Amino acid sequence: MFAELAALSPRIELRTLGSGQTVCAGRRESTGSWSIYLSPDRVYHFDSAGGLRRAYIDGSLYRSEGTTLSQLHRERSETETVLRRQDLGPEELSRFLGEMHDHLTRFRLLIASNQLEVLRSSPPESPVISQLDQALEQVLHADRPLSPAIRA
Repeated sequence: MFAELAALSPRIELRTLGSGQTVCAGRRESTGSWSIYLSPDRVYHFDSAGGLRRAYIDGSLYRSEGTTLSQLHRERSETETVLRRQDLGPEELSRFLGEMHDHLTRFRLLIASNQLEVLRSSPPESPVISQLDQALEQVLHADRPLSPAIRA
């Protein structure tokens, strides 16, 4: 996962003590936006204000529409690939955001309790963990949980 963050700086790869789960995170220097890879199947991308822009959860892509999320599914045949879009209803959106909040809160608790081992960091001397903790604080308390709509 760390290689997928090559364009981000700073970036970090962490391992959860006990479970061995790997987590990667990084910030896009040009925009100040963060990406957090809690696992290969749970990825969140935020804007600089802490609003969710995109997510990848258990094989589904999600994109901010400003007031809701679109769930995007790729349907492939031998001749074409079609991207199907379905907007989340209010209950689905609330459930999605609640689960995201729970995952990120648990991750932040691991940071606070020093339950993470740094595997790699770039640049090595950067205080990435404290910057990541500040970004999580911003995400968890953002005025708007979603970024403005992403144009297709």
